[in-house]
Amino acid sequence: MSSAGCVKNIEKIKMVLEEDYHASGLNYHFLKVGWYNEKVTKPFRLNYDPNAAAFVVISSPEMFEKTFIPFLLKRNCIGEGDPLDESLANHLKSLEHKLDGCHLEILQDYQMQGNTRKPRILVQTAGHVSGAVYFYQRKDLAVDPWPVDKRIYGVCLHPRYGGWFALRGVIVFPDVLVGDVPRPTPVDTLVSDEKKKELLEKYNFNWEDWSFRDVIPVESRYSELQKQYFSTVPAERWGHSSNEKAS
Repeated sequence: MSSAGCVKNIEKIKMVLEEDYHASGLNYHFLKVGWYNEKVTKPFRLNYDPNAAAFVVISSPEMFEKTFIPFLLKRNCIGEGDPLDESLANHLKSLEHKLDGCHLEILQDYQMQGNTRKPRILVQTAGHVSGAVYFYQRKDLAVDPWPVDKRIYGVCLHPRYGGWFALRGVIVFPDVLVGDVPRPTPVDTLVSDEKKKELLEKYNFNWEDWSFRDVIPVESRYSELQKQYFSTVPAERWGHSSNEKAS
């Protein structure tokens, strides 16, 4: 698609995305491609101008009812892919029209690089450098309490939603270049090593009980229907979605 009529003013793009958030429940947080590339190793770097504008896409607790369920009600779900992934891809693609045909590229959290097992985008790192979330890792603790050979996965917290959100991907605007702007600093909501240890242990060892999501006070959580959906094995979600559509 031609980007001749593209809205290339970054503040106007932010305004359009802010309006979309109120309708969709999707949050968009600005970063420059170069900020991300500085934090990842070569295999994960994005092949765009370092000044290219990008936005991390975060689904708030409201996304499920505002975007996903309406999508199911309008579509004939036939089980060819994950329904949530399809609904988000469909919605993000529609942003081109709202931005006057501005060329954008969508890197979703589940996509891999070619035939490799390497993700196209490390969404947790992107979320951290955008300032939207804080990516907690074992290296954040002054004293590492786990065995060296024990794998401890990192986890992000949102200052408003705690763990009741998801990083869905990154939108890149290759033709929209941004000059020097202040880099946002992610909010570290866990004031002690003990709280960081608690978060990482809840996430790594008891993630299914949802408790890691509430290690800080939150403004909103997933609805019971949304929790039921995400508790369903992904391979069975089409059938779950079909039941929702019929009800």
